[in-house]
This record gives sequence, C-alpha cells and structure tokens, in this order.
Amino acid sequence: MKKTNANNKQVKNDDINKQIKMEAKPTFSKKVGFVSLGCDKNRVDTEKMITAFSFYPQFSFVSNPEEADIIVINTCAFLCSARKEAEETIIEMGELKKKNLQKLIVVGCLPLLEHDNILKKFPCVDKVIIKDDYKDIAKITFELFGQKFKTAQNIKQTRWLTTPLHYAYLKIADGCNNRCAFCKIPFIRGKYTSVPIEELVSEVELLCERGVKEIILVAQDITRYGMDLYKSYKLVELLQILSKIKKLSWIRLLYCYPDMIDESLINEIKNNHKVVKYIDIPLQHISDNVLKGMKRHSSSSQIKDLIIKLRKEIPEIKIRSTFMVGFPNETKKDFNELCKFLKEYKLDNVGFFKYSREEGTSSYELEGQIKEKIKDKRLNIVQKLQENIATSNNKKYIGEVLKVIIDSYDSENNLFIGRPYFSAPDIDFEILFSSFSKLTKVGAFADVEILDYKNGYFLGEVYYNEDNT
Repeated sequence: MKKTNANNKQVKNDDINKQIKMEAKPTFSKKVGFVSLGCDKNRVDTEKMITAFSFYPQFSFVSNPEEADIIVINTCAFLCSARKEAEETIIEMGELKKKNLQKLIVVGCLPLLEHDNILKKFPCVDKVIIKDDYKDIAKITFELFGQKFKTAQNIKQTRWLTTPLHYAYLKIADGCNNRCAFCKIPFIRGKYTSVPIEELVSEVELLCERGVKEIILVAQDITRYGMDLYKSYKLVELLQILSKIKKLSWIRLLYCYPDMIDESLINEIKNNHKVVKYIDIPLQHISDNVLKGMKRHSSSSQIKDLIIKLRKEIPEIKIRSTFMVGFPNETKKDFNELCKFLKEYKLDNVGFFKYSREEGTSSYELEGQIKEKIKDKRLNIVQKLQENIATSNNKKYIGEVLKVIIDSYDSENNLFIGRPYFSAPDIDFEILFSSFSKLTKVGAFADVEILDYKNGYFLGEVYYNEDNT
C-alpha cells in the first residue's frame, strides 16, 4: 500500500548551502527560500532553479520561510486539491510580507494553467514565471529588485539536490501526448518533449561525480522517450548508455505505460544489472468498461498478460502501480473486478486515488458521475485490501538478507532508514535497522537481515556493510 507523503516539500535550503562554496556576500545580498509542491518532476525543476541562483554570490538559501527575502513557490495544478493547496500556500507565504519577505515568485503548473489570473487574484505575488523562463530566474530576480544583471562567468555545470546526496531524479521528458480522459497534464505541460540523450548523460555523469549512486528516471511517461526527437523510442538506448557510467549503481524506472512495455525493454531490465528489477506501471483500472471510458490504450487481458510475462521473464521483479476509483460510470461490478484483480495478482506496491472531475478534460462532461460518498467508500475498501496483501507479501522477507541503500539516520532511536531495490523513495516500504558497525553511514549500501514487518515498515539489523571489508 502506498504510504502517504505530504506533497508540500519545504526545501531544506541549509543543506543546499553546504553543497555550495559560498563567497563573500556583495552589497546586494538576498536570502532565497523555496517551497516545492507536487511530484518529483517538479522537484527536479526546483533543483535546477536553485542551481541557477547558486551561480551568483548575491543569493544564499534558507529553510525557514520567515528568514527569506525572496520565496519561490513551485506549484502543482494536476487536481483541484493540488490547485487549492497551491493557492493556500501563496496566501500563507504572502502573509510573510508583513515581516521580512520582499519578493514572492510563483512558478510551476499553476502559472501554465492560469498565468494572468494569479497576479489578479494574489496581489502579494511579484512575478509569475513559466517553465521556459526557469533558466533565467536569477536574471528575473535581479530585475525585480532594480539591479543590473551580469551573466555569471566561469560557471561550473552541476545540479544542486534537495534529496539526500546519494540519489537523484532524472527528468527525461516534459508534457504528455496520451490524453487520458481524466488528466489535465497535456493542457498544462503541453506536448511530450524529450530531453536530448547527451544532456541527460552529461547531467548523470556530473551527479555521480558528486556521490549519486541511484538515478530515478521520471516523466509523465518514460516509455515514449525519444520519439519526438529521434523518430523512434530511445528508452532502452538511454538505459544502456547510462549504465556505462562507472559510479552509478542503480537505475530505477517510474511511470512506464503498459502498452509501451515491449520485448526490448523487458530484456533490458532483465539483463542490465544496473537497472533495478522494479517497475512502476500506472494501470489506473482493470475493468475494460472503465479503461475504455478513461481512453487508456490497454485492455484488461493485455494488462494481465503483461504482468504474467514480466514475472516469468524476470522472477525477482517488483511491480508498483496506481489505481483510480470512482471514475464516471464505474459500476459495482467494475469495482469488484478491480478488487478481484488485486487479490489475484498481488502487486508489490500500490497507491490509490479518487477520481477528480477536472474542467477541460473529456471525462468532465460524462454522465454517470459518482457521488463522493461512494468514492470514499471504495477508496477505503481497496486501501484496506491492499494493506492486507502488502503485509502478506512483505512478511515473506522475514529471515532474508536484503541489499539496502541507506537514506537517513534516526539519532533519537539510533536506527538507520534504508530501502531495498523494490522500494522507491517516499512512496514505498522502508527498512528501519540497527548496525553493529560505526562505519555504517548514510549513502552507503548495506546487507540487512529482515527480522520483522509491522505497521508498514521492515525491521532489521545489519548483516554486512560495504565499509566493513
């Protein structure tokens, strides 16, 4: 079952300062704070804006918004609830203008959806920036303060991270061409646009030089990578090139659409030892009636055949997915079919969400809208069902030794927190474990014996640590 994780990512800018060798502050000096909302594609954009600021010694970074002279809010607008959160955050940060805050900048998906309306609705906002101008955010900020801008010289290309320094997300494309009936992304982010291979490889090489061991590929749909640029799909080629980077240990795949997972990708996952045997496939539903209404490209039988094939070809593979309940005209029979599928196929990591009626999408005008009370009931049923499935699945690991990447240390409880290959950061199951070795450290790999599973966490102890050799 998917663990809940707040969308509001208050960026720990003190950590960013540690990554940057700060120069003596010039006369014009401002403290910048970031609030990043929504998905990890947004996180990557936030990190690149932090990087753009970091080239100029006039800017430093703070974690506490009350200490900031400038706040940048990177918004999400995928759902009504996300837009509400974004607007509430704008209001909250705008209140800080009564204290120290001097400039409030809004970027992200909300400006792409309603650019002009933001400035009218929120007078506290000084500037709205769309994605094509992210790279110029430092220049724009200088101009907001009436300062003369001069392009930084001798810039050393890099990317500052808001994640722990041993893993990073790699955004390989923006936008989407799928146009599912419930989704606003094509209207917000535009057509699918791939990042050139050479840019991605250069970015990963730089990240790995700085200690990154795990790269997590993200896009709205990574399986369609390359078609717009190269007139053929290039995900497999990208994986092959990235895997040649010596300091890179793990490559993780998020958001692979089921209709695009072909023989070549399956073979690459199977045979490339750097590609973890984990795949995120957003299935959304299993009933043909609902899938057709959603304008999905896969049928129920095709989805089931794919899962069977993946497990046959790669026995150790772990499958994550997301499902929607309450889509218009979802009958009790459709919902029961979803429950039956979950029980039978026992996916390893699953998240659920309710259908949100979004104006502009083709499902908005559909008859047969489901009442919120029924959506809530169905959501509760599938969450409890998957919780039982996950508990049963995960208890099978008790007594096994798993290779774990260590994400953090809980000093209060004297426990390390890490993930096995079948867990992505923030959304999947973590391992809490003790260590006999003083050499065990965040960012390292360790072999951990699983002693128990309870309350959504594995419990274990170090069996072997890479630093003990």
